[in-house]
Amino acid sequence: MEVPPLQQLFKDLGTGTLLELLLIVVLTTTLIVSVQRLLPWLAEQMHGKHRLYLLAIVPLLRLGILVVAFLWIVPLIVKPSLQNMVALFGTIGLALGFAMKDYASSLIAGIVAVGEMPYRNGDWIEVNGIYGEVTHIGMRTVQIVTADDTLVSIPHLRLWSDPIFNANCGRPQLQCAADFYLHPAHDAAAAKAVLQDVALTSPYPYFDDPIMVVVHEKPWGTHYRLKAYPIDARQQFRFISDLTVRGKAALLRHGVSFATAPALADKQA
Repeated sequence: MEVPPLQQLFKDLGTGTLLELLLIVVLTTTLIVSVQRLLPWLAEQMHGKHRLYLLAIVPLLRLGILVVAFLWIVPLIVKPSLQNMVALFGTIGLALGFAMKDYASSLIAGIVAVGEMPYRNGDWIEVNGIYGEVTHIGMRTVQIVTADDTLVSIPHLRLWSDPIFNANCGRPQLQCAADFYLHPAHDAAAAKAVLQDVALTSPYPYFDDPIMVVVHEKPWGTHYRLKAYPIDARQQFRFISDLTVRGKAALLRHGVSFATAPALADKQA
């Protein structure tokens, strides 16, 4: 199909049209900024599922605003015909494909992420060894804050090739685990009961989810893994620390010895 010349593709933009385009851009920018600031602020005033639901709405609203703005703008600058639309979108597609392949792929992956929701605002995810809380889902990147309070921007392009580990997947709670390595000469049933009591008496657990103690026998000793859920996912590091400190103290009070690895002697030069 022959591509129409530019004078046949675009309308003549008068002063009224330019003002309308400017109004659309200003209105779109204002709405997006308001959504990205107001809804997270409101979410911080809430707890549990309500907070995560409100955070998850942010990228959906932003995408909806952009789609409406785009559909509003195109008829103002392009003459409404099938031939013109095919030519316009074909040209844009070729430009994105050749000039900004990775950027365009990240944009498309961002739209897929908003639809499929492999991560949402408030989720704790791990991508390529980076673990943190999702704080913002942009059109090209997802931003997460790690446990060390470091902001990391990860392109949505990772969605195509890397596994994405989601610890809570939209829930306020996520599973935490504290590890204990004990000398094999001890009463395993008593040690397991002690660790269960430690989790039950912690100020952080969410009691609607189970508390589990998983025991594995190793050549060097016995590995105990105490698993439980905090009330809020943001309490996970305090919860693990509390379980570890109090669990170690409780086991020592019961006369349990911890497994130790022999120190390696320094090699002589």
